[in-house]
Amino acid sequence: MVLSMSMSAQSKMMKQETKMVGGAEMYSTKNIIENAVNSKDHTTLVAAVKAADLVDALSSEGPFTVFAPTNSAFSKLPAGTVDTLLMPENKMMLQSILKYHVASGNWSAEDIMKAIKKGNGTAEIKTLSGGTLTAWMKGKHVYVKDENGNSAQVTIADVNQSNGVIHVIDAVLLPKS
Repeated sequence: MVLSMSMSAQSKMMKQETKMVGGAEMYSTKNIIENAVNSKDHTTLVAAVKAADLVDALSSEGPFTVFAPTNSAFSKLPAGTVDTLLMPENKMMLQSILKYHVASGNWSAEDIMKAIKKGNGTAEIKTLSGGTLTAWMKGKHVYVKDENGNSAQVTIADVNQSNGVIHVIDAVLLPKS
C-alpha cells in the first residue's frame, strides 16, 4: 500500500515537472537540447543549433535562459533567410543570432517580472552574444525586444530544464548589425 502511494506521489511530481511544448512533454530532468529535439514547434531552431555547432554548449551544465523561437517565428523572416543562415559559410552569424536568444542564469518568468517592476517597466537582459534584450509587460504577457526594436511575446514561460529554463517566443530576435 505504501509503495503504490509513493508511486502515485511520484507520478504527480512528474506531471508537475513537465510542460507540453510542440506536442511533447518537456522534462525538467532533461537538458535544453534533450527536450528541444522533441518539440515539433522547434525543428528549425534545433537545425540551427546543430548547424551552428552549439549542441554541446546548450547541453552543458549552464544554467541558461533560452528565448526559443518557434518554427512559425522563423517563417516570419524574409524568404530564404533561414536557408542562408544554415549555410556553413554563415556559421559565425548564425552563432551570434542564436547566442542572442540565450542569457546566463536561470531567469524564471517571475524573476523577469520582478526585474521589470524594479526597472520601472523594463528590464535589460544581457545575452551570451554580448547584446541586450529588453523585457517589458503588456497586460499579463511578457515581451522581449531586440536592439533593433523587434518584439517577441513569451507564449509559453518557465519550461524548466536540468540546465536552465526555456521561454517559448513568437518571433526571432536579431542582434544589432
